[in-house]
Amino acid sequence: MATVEECRQALHDLAARMASHAETRGKLDFDRTLACRVPDLETAFHAILAGGLLTDISDGDDPKAKIALIANSDELVAMIGGRLDLTRAIATGQVKIKANPFDLLKLRKLI
Repeated sequence: MATVEECRQALHDLAARMASHAETRGKLDFDRTLACRVPDLETAFHAILAGGLLTDISDGDDPKAKIALIANSDELVAMIGGRLDLTRAIATGQVKIKANPFDLLKLRKLI
């Protein structure tokens, strides 16, 4: 099982990767709050997705977040690290994303 710190670091790594790719993707009009819930560690993080960037990553849940990512620690770290395919993880129930369908389509462009 990955630790809370490893999960936090994975989210910061994702934010850095998104920032490095932001110029090639162009500006994406997509501003949403994000909650990342890690049930096996009984913890959560929240952040803001704005203009194709992941910012303001903080500890704690945001129950009003427009997008919720739910994954156990190992799956979260593996997915962000590129060792777990997001589509396959969602199809097998390892990862759940709660968002409206239009947000899911826009989210795919970021991943």
